Amino acid sequence: MPAPHESRNPQYQAQTQTQQVHSQNLQNPQPSRFRLTPLTPRDPEEPGRVASSLELFFDLVFVIAISISASELHHQLSAGHVLAGLSAFAHVFFGIWWAWMNYTWLGTSFSQDDWLYRLVTFVQMSGVLVLAAGIKPVYEDGNYTLVVIGYIIMRIALVTQWLRAARGTRDPSLKRTAHRYALGVTIVQLLWWGALALPGEVFAWVFFVLVGAELLVPAIAERQTRTPVHPHHITERYSLFTLILLGESLLGSANAIIEALHEKHNLAPLIALGVLTLVVTAGLWWVYFWPPHHSQIGDLKSSLIYGYGHYFVFAAVGAFSAGIEAEVDLITGTSSLSQPWASFAYTAPIAVFLLGVWLLVVRALGDAVVNTVMPLVAVLVLIDPLIPVPFALTTVLIAVLVAVLVWREPRLPQPLPTS
Repeated sequence: MPAPHESRNPQYQAQTQTQQVHSQNLQNPQPSRFRLTPLTPRDPEEPGRVASSLELFFDLVFVIAISISASELHHQLSAGHVLAGLSAFAHVFFGIWWAWMNYTWLGTSFSQDDWLYRLVTFVQMSGVLVLAAGIKPVYEDGNYTLVVIGYIIMRIALVTQWLRAARGTRDPSLKRTAHRYALGVTIVQLLWWGALALPGEVFAWVFFVLVGAELLVPAIAERQTRTPVHPHHITERYSLFTLILLGESLLGSANAIIEALHEKHNLAPLIALGVLTLVVTAGLWWVYFWPPHHSQIGDLKSSLIYGYGHYFVFAAVGAFSAGIEAEVDLITGTSSLSQPWASFAYTAPIAVFLLGVWLLVVRALGDAVVNTVMPLVAVLVLIDPLIPVPFALTTVLIAVLVAVLVWREPRLPQPLPTS
C-alpha cells in the first residue's frame, strides 16, 4: 500500500496509471478470426520465462553468417591482409549483431507465437542468408551490395513487427514508442539503400554515419516511454548467442587436431594448440557465466550499455576462432604472417573479451581481488606474444583467472534504477 505522501504525488499517480494500462495489455489476448494474436507487451516479471523454440531456431541461421565471416577473416589474416580483414570483419559483424540484437529486444518486449509472427521471423532469417552469401565479396573486393540487401530485408521485416506492436498495445505512450521505432528503422534503411549507389571509398565513410544512425534509433524511440524488458529473458538470449560464438572456437580446436592427423612433422604443436584452445574456450565460458547478468539490466542507460557493449564481446569471440585457424596456418607453414603477429591474432580477441565482460558485468559484482586479477590477466594475455615464454602462458593465465572466480563468489547485485 502506498504511503500517504506517495498517493498525492502526481508522478506516482501517473506511474500507477501506466502500470494499470500495462496490466491490461499483459492479459492473454484472444486470437482474431484470422487466427492472429495481438502483439501486446509481455510481462517484464513473467515467472520462468525462457527462450522460445522460435528464438532458438532464429539463432541457428546466424551460425552460418558468423562461420563464413570468421573463415574469411582467417584467410585474410593468413594472407597478411590484417587491417583489411579486421575492417571487413567489423563491418560485416555489425550487420549480423545489430539485426540479431533488435529482433531479440523486440522479442523480450512483444513476442507472440501466431503464424504471422513466425512468418515474419522466417523472412528475417532469409535476410541473414542473403547477407551470408554476400560476405565473401566484401572481403575480396569490398562489394557490400548483397550484405546491405540482406540487412535491409531483416530490418524492414522488423518494421512490420513494430507496427503490429503499436497496434496491439493500449498504452498511448508505448504506442508512440513503437511508431518511433518503425519510423526510425525505415528511414535508416532508405539511407542504406541510397548508400549502395556511392563509390566504394565514399561508402566506407558513410558506413560509420549510418551505424551511428542505427544506434540512435533505440535511444530516441525509448527516451520517453520504455518498452517492457524481462531481465532474465534478455540476458539468457545474450548467453545463448555467446554459446554459438564459443562453438566456433571449439571448431577451431577440432580443426587443429584434424590438421595434425595430416601433418606428421607438426603433430605435437598442432595437438597442443587444439588442447590449449579447448581449455581457453572453456575458461571464457566460465568467465562469462560467473556473474548474474540480469542484474545489469535496469534503466535505459544500463540496458543500452549492456546491449551495445556486447558488440565487442561477441566480435572478440568470433575473431578468436579466426585467430586459431591463422595459428594453424603458421604452424603448417602456409601463412604469410610471422611471429609475434600471428599470436596476436588470438591473444588480442581473448583480451578484448575479458575486458568487455569485466566492464559490462564483472566489475559491478566482483570484489577487489576479482577486479584486480581480471583486467591484469587481460593485459598479460594481450602482451603474451611479446613475452619470451611458450604461448601456453595464455592458457595458464586463463586457468588462474578461473581459479580466482571459483574462490571468490559474485557479490549480491544491487538493484538498478528502472525508470
